[in-house]
Amino acid sequence: MQKVGSDPSVHVVLIRAEGRGFCGGVDIKEMQAHPERIALLNRGNYLTFKAIRDCEVPVVTAVHNFVIGGGIGVCGASDTIFAADNAYFSLPEIDRGAMGGASHLSRMLPLHKVRAAFFTGGRIPAAEAHRLGGVEAVVPADRLVEETRAFCAVIAGKSRKALTIAKQALNGIEPRDVDRDYRFEQGFTFEMYMHEDSQASRDAFVQTGEAAKF
Repeated sequence: MQKVGSDPSVHVVLIRAEGRGFCGGVDIKEMQAHPERIALLNRGNYLTFKAIRDCEVPVVTAVHNFVIGGGIGVCGASDTIFAADNAYFSLPEIDRGAMGGASHLSRMLPLHKVRAAFFTGGRIPAAEAHRLGGVEAVVPADRLVEETRAFCAVIAGKSRKALTIAKQALNGIEPRDVDRDYRFEQGFTFEMYMHEDSQASRDAFVQTGEAAKF
């Protein structure tokens, strides 16, 4: 992201994914097998999301189907989001024994909507995210790439210098520092991860695919 953003020939970056969905979040089974990787995972997420937000040029993200966990971070760090009509956003961490993601979702959606999603682990359909201003457009899934590229083409026609200055200005006037907030939030992720309820939540998900009962 840093290399692409500093390329003088690049005016805009498009992030999209192949496969069934945009992002399924962390692999819980892998984390169960390698619990020592939690710190490395946290730092990797932090640096990835920060690189997207700090990219010198606008970053547009196109999502389809499930946008879970780290996918929220990618979207929340981006400048604009396009969504397929089958897309939904979800922070299931409350049922997976973790925390994290609210800082970036708060760049997309109002505070109380974020809290409702965080506390319940529920889904936010793309249409609802669009209604609340977090998504630029919701388009048919088979037209997602075409529509997003058309939007990017408009940006690509602008002065790179103007775009980089605008990006700096827009980042600078935000009321909160999302990078600092996310790092703060990750401390609670680690705290929750060390609690027995976190282990029970991960065990339940790995063994049954369902949320643990408390």
